[in-house]
Amino acid sequence: MATIIPLDKFQEELSSYIELSSAALGGKVTSVSDEFFAEAANLIKVEPAPSMKGQFGPNGALYSGWETRRHNQASDWCIIQLGTPGYVFVLDIDTSHFNGNEAPEASVESCFSDGDDIPTASSNQWMEILPRSALGPNARHLFRLPSTYTGTKFNYIKLNMFPDGGIARFRLYGLVAVILPKAMSQLLDLAHVFSGGRVVFTSNQHFGIGSNLILPGRGKDMGDGWETKRSREKEHKDWVIIRLGHLGTLEFVEIDTNHFKGNYPESCELHACNSEELVPNVTADQWIQILPRQRLGPHRQHFFQLENVACNQFTHVRVIIYPDGGIKRVRIMGRCAAIQEVECGDSGITMQRASGQRVETCASPAKELMVRANKPAGQRIIALPLTAEAFAPFGQVLMAWKDPTSVPKGVEVTSANQGTAYKFHKLSHIESSYPPYKKADARFSVYRSSPAGAKAGGEWDVKILERHPHTNQAFIPMGSSGGTQEDELQEAGRAYLVIVALNGHDDLPYLPSLRAFVAVASQGIVYNTGIWHHPMLTVDTAIDFTCVETQIGYGDKLDCEVVDLAECPIISIPNM
Repeated sequence: MATIIPLDKFQEELSSYIELSSAALGGKVTSVSDEFFAEAANLIKVEPAPSMKGQFGPNGALYSGWETRRHNQASDWCIIQLGTPGYVFVLDIDTSHFNGNEAPEASVESCFSDGDDIPTASSNQWMEILPRSALGPNARHLFRLPSTYTGTKFNYIKLNMFPDGGIARFRLYGLVAVILPKAMSQLLDLAHVFSGGRVVFTSNQHFGIGSNLILPGRGKDMGDGWETKRSREKEHKDWVIIRLGHLGTLEFVEIDTNHFKGNYPESCELHACNSEELVPNVTADQWIQILPRQRLGPHRQHFFQLENVACNQFTHVRVIIYPDGGIKRVRIMGRCAAIQEVECGDSGITMQRASGQRVETCASPAKELMVRANKPAGQRIIALPLTAEAFAPFGQVLMAWKDPTSVPKGVEVTSANQGTAYKFHKLSHIESSYPPYKKADARFSVYRSSPAGAKAGGEWDVKILERHPHTNQAFIPMGSSGGTQEDELQEAGRAYLVIVALNGHDDLPYLPSLRAFVAVASQGIVYNTGIWHHPMLTVDTAIDFTCVETQIGYGDKLDCEVVDLAECPIISIPNM
């Protein structure tokens, strides 16, 4: 028999489970017996049911939930397809705001159906997991299922109400049946809910719950992200701990602040550890910093290369935000470690053992996945989309923003040209530290840059880097009209590589700081004075660039220094 969970134990009992029925996960209603007063699709909405007291439609009073006609002689039912197959542990039947018209009783059945075979109400596949149980008005009812059912994978749920009435929300909490790539060496989001990721601890989730961070897609508004309350303490921070779906090696992270404009965090940092516990109980020095504190911007995706991850494998990642605010999604990109299947007692659930560590995720990985990820020799870096925040240690990004309210902090935006344009002020400035007697001057030049073999989906060996010790340098892509002018490019490229490194103590490029970015043709870049960088390199197609710099000219050594690299880092260029 199912056991009732007191509502005040909700956080303690369910905080690390996934809401398998949610529309945010792809859940949908496939059929329903009746929805005269309120549609069954409301059952799986992300947001809690609001009160609609005093509002009426053509069929009567409005409710955010599922409500059927009166005087049913038997029962009403609703069939829901889960967003992904999974293992159900807890049912939440919520009758909020239904008072006098709530469903008096409910039962739940489940099944697994392959392919396009959508079960009907009369299908013989259904297995009862919650017998007919009493419901009360305007209340949540939490039922923990017995272990008899928690080891069985389901992807369809049938909610029955007796005899009729209203239910506001219906939520199923459990773990997903993990979706694995065919090749263990494939790059994937190890934190994603479909990979078996779980948010196992949240310091605060006043406005939006932490488990939203690992959902598919980029969401629809601030309501389906993680948002903390405002802090009033100096040096305050909030954090979440994500248990990865698999022990793995990590490469880069995406921090998405989509829809968070005036309430995004000022900055974030990441730490990772390897622990067999659901919530790691490890010492501070066992949390390895994999991303130093980085500034964040409003309403955008940020991509950061991770540090201190070479030759390390992790099970958990801690995301810290300063001082508070909201994040929509976190993507932890990496590769799975070797996995072994083990049976876990009488539950019937297949667990995974990765490199000697027990990683508790409900999954049945195929035998073809029993291989170890390739470990490439030498330094390999994935070229990430160019963002102002990630490029900040090396220079500035020159671009316009679609939404003037989502520009980086400190950028002034004004209307210009009699209201026909927006002006984004002072994105960069011209620097020069040449000796006065050299008579260097600022000038414009044009570079016609060819791909030189750099192709989307390919690789590039970084053999040389250069720097300009006395000036910064800007490159701004120029477009093409398609060859209407004799001297222009017949087709202008859409993307180019930006490869940069900081200076080391030996006054040479510090290769651990090497970063690679993919810039698009609507973005210009400014290299800070003295920043090591690769010569301009377009992807697939040539691009004309306007270059703005201060220069002596005539091959003067103060203009440019070039170094050959003894060991060539390899840049992986993404498909575009």
